[in-house]
Amino acid sequence: MIRCRTSIERWELLEAFATARDSITHIPVLVASLSGIDGQRGWAEAAGVDYDGETPQSMAAQIAAVAPALHDHLTGDELLRLLPAGGARNALDCALWDLRAKESGIAVWQAAGLRPPRPVLTVLTIGLGDEAGTRRKARAATGYPILKLKVDAERHVDVVRIVREECPEARLVVDANQAWSRPLLERLLPALEELGVELIEQPLPRGEDAALDGLRSPLPLAADESCTDRGSLAALAGRYQFVNIKLDKCGGLTEALAMTREATRLGFGLMVGNMCGTSLAMAPAFLVAQACRYVDLDGPLLQRLDRDPPIRFASGLMHAPERALWG
Repeated sequence: MIRCRTSIERWELLEAFATARDSITHIPVLVASLSGIDGQRGWAEAAGVDYDGETPQSMAAQIAAVAPALHDHLTGDELLRLLPAGGARNALDCALWDLRAKESGIAVWQAAGLRPPRPVLTVLTIGLGDEAGTRRKARAATGYPILKLKVDAERHVDVVRIVREECPEARLVVDANQAWSRPLLERLLPALEELGVELIEQPLPRGEDAALDGLRSPLPLAADESCTDRGSLAALAGRYQFVNIKLDKCGGLTEALAMTREATRLGFGLMVGNMCGTSLAMAPAFLVAQACRYVDLDGPLLQRLDRDPPIRFASGLMHAPERALWG
């Protein structure tokens, strides 16, 4: 039987990170470790989906409940049936991929039938703040080619204008984290287009996606909170042009890879995102990023410390994780 251990860690951010939903100073994560019959160990990290009530403690309890079912020949497809989408399954699934890679000596990308991974360009996220703080963060981000700006129902176009003044050449993505209504979206679209925004992420609350029916937006919309696993995709068609795949939402790399195929079949553009965390959390998502137009895997850049060895970032260019870390 596969032996499973979990532990809870808390990682400090460089500074408070604010969105339309909340403001945080630390990232609590669950680390799952799986040991096989030959003593090899695979591990993974999950932050979970906080707005669905997930915590490291609740994820650890989910994993403890299914631990007796983790047999020596367990597969990712079995985990899809064993646990629902969410952080607990993500931690187990990604730890299982890592374990199998260490047991076989075959890298995860090879075992998954993917091409050799190449570096990808990730956004750098600028959290919500006052004008002085936004300018300071924008000036510090001048070397990054693409920035993602957190906005809410009151702070939106002004945030974009400030960042555009400080970073005139940067590509810009805006993330409302469900804070807008359709009337507000329609009112803001002309100004956002004029300022060169190229993607708007989750403008409306999840569950209100039908309000987007008939909207002729000059800018593409990406579903984040409204997009969970493959089962959520059909309802997003015709309302969003991109979907944001996050391993904590969909429940691991196995489901994420299946989502990339299904979302592509349905005509969606692809984005991969994160719920914050260390390089260990970003490593499996890096493989999903290989198929994505937009990559948002900057979690480690927002923290004071990281894993050893960390993923290497250079002005937004994200390199493949070392196998000593994962995969």
